[in-house]
Amino acid sequence: MNVQDLKNKAFEIEDRLSQEIENISDFIFNHPELGGEEVESSRYLVSILEKFNFKVTYPYLDIPTAFRAEIGTMERPAFAFLAEYDALPGMGPNDEPGHACGHHWIAATAVGAGLVLSNLKDYIPGKIVVFGTPGEETIGYKVDMVRKGAFDDIDAVLQLHLENTNLMNTSALAMDALEIQFKGKAAHASAFPHKGINALDAVNLTFAGINALRQHVKTDVRIHGIIIRGGDAPNIIPDDCACRFYVRANHRSYLNEVTEKVLNCARGAAMMTGAEFDFRYFENPLDDLIINPVLREIAEENLKSVGFDNFGETDEFPGSSDIGNVSHVVPTVYGYIDIGPNVGLHEREFLKYANGREAKEKLHKAVKGMVGTAIDVLLRPELIARIKSSFKIK
Repeated sequence: MNVQDLKNKAFEIEDRLSQEIENISDFIFNHPELGGEEVESSRYLVSILEKFNFKVTYPYLDIPTAFRAEIGTMERPAFAFLAEYDALPGMGPNDEPGHACGHHWIAATAVGAGLVLSNLKDYIPGKIVVFGTPGEETIGYKVDMVRKGAFDDIDAVLQLHLENTNLMNTSALAMDALEIQFKGKAAHASAFPHKGINALDAVNLTFAGINALRQHVKTDVRIHGIIIRGGDAPNIIPDDCACRFYVRANHRSYLNEVTEKVLNCARGAAMMTGAEFDFRYFENPLDDLIINPVLREIAEENLKSVGFDNFGETDEFPGSSDIGNVSHVVPTVYGYIDIGPNVGLHEREFLKYANGREAKEKLHKAVKGMVGTAIDVLLRPELIARIKSSFKIK
């Protein structure tokens, strides 16, 4: 069976499984769980994959809500889809969690593509892998999975995300999540201020230093922070204060320099006030996203073949994601699919569309495009060679 015939057969299978795939989207959307707590969501996805004869490891790599599901006749080449299923806090009814970032749709496309290809395993050399990757919005468990070698035997990774544009040349900023803590000495603010060491002054001086630093960093740098502990009462010199910052840049190599400059602002604030200084990374460090150009070209062609068009050229407003870390160890493509209305992610309004009619229609086209991409890569060895030769870390 040639490649196009196999794709046509895959599309027929997707049509036959359409309700099953929509059920995945519905279930995850209607059972929102926060990152690291996706017990019901992960268990449900695993049950679906096991029903389609995937070999599943769950939990995976000591991450309770992560999984790895695989099926195929050979170990290599291996093509992977990444499922996400954590919700955002406060975005649902009564300030409960809600899927205002569309991770229910990501889960449905990743698992759906796996289900379709499981029906074709006898025609496909290699292996299909579906990873369950929890906590994208917070902890960033893909970072832990990368560290533990989850992707060492994978040749290509594909993930799609709902957005308000069609784009395959996406980007993501490298990011460090810093919590900076200062310990001072409490004293009566009126009677004995000279006996105190003001930890809040150290926090405020850190913000002042960072604001001065902004003039002397590249234009892609973003630094934004909040005070999480600022004292207990105005008449007590604050002795235990802390602030948190996200520090971002286009590339990990430059971000490392900027993060050290930010920490130097805090060290200087500690010296000026006499407070003790400490810091920690309160979330995993995220790397910039490297889109593999060959894999991007293949994926875009396949998505166009099933009806997507008007693909943009560049990502004007990038955020950060743990898929960036994946892209540093395996050729990766991560694309956006336009949901229709001009509504932004992480907005309550997005919930009206995230699992609606248009999202469902594009769910099926996305699965077909993802399946077509995997078939091309797995059945055409010359593409694997091109993908690997174009895999370069910036």
